[in-house]
Amino acid sequence: MKKTTNEELHRPTAEAYARMRKMPVTVVLDNIRSLNNVGSFFRTCDAFAVERLLLCGITGTPPSRELHKTALGAEHTVAWRYFDDTLQALAALRSEGYTLLAVEQAESAVMLQEFRPAPDKRYALVFGNEVEGVAQEAADMCDGAIEIPQAGTKHSLNVSVAGGAVLWHLFAQYLSEKSVAGETV
Repeated sequence: MKKTTNEELHRPTAEAYARMRKMPVTVVLDNIRSLNNVGSFFRTCDAFAVERLLLCGITGTPPSRELHKTALGAEHTVAWRYFDDTLQALAALRSEGYTLLAVEQAESAVMLQEFRPAPDKRYALVFGNEVEGVAQEAADMCDGAIEIPQAGTKHSLNVSVAGGAVLWHLFAQYLSEKSVAGETV
């Protein structure tokens, strides 16, 4: 097996990426304390063509050497904005017509494998603090929750790992929908 080279991957330039169609998904980070996790979210959002990333509360922002270690430059390609307060970010998203979903273990949460994004909706996915999860006040503003099923002894995943799992699931859904229509994301 020969590994694919970077040139063979035909990735878009930063300029082409800025112009390309994105998934109708915004990621909201609710008080994420680790800059490594924030950097990982930038990189994952770039990989799955997320339209933007909202950094809230204590969540670190670029420029940051520590964040850059895991973002590897994605902090320059993913659109982002900082909010002092997660509730302000969620109110802004609601006014823009987004469906707000907490990624959290919560009553009435939809299991990830059962979640199918509606083609006519835009989603905001709220990921919470590494210890406390999504703040209750933020969860209360959400229209629902998505839960990642787990079989092990631990109660949660690392937040950036959870982000990768959820965003991949949505990306795969959008890819499948677009391939049927003969489009690309």
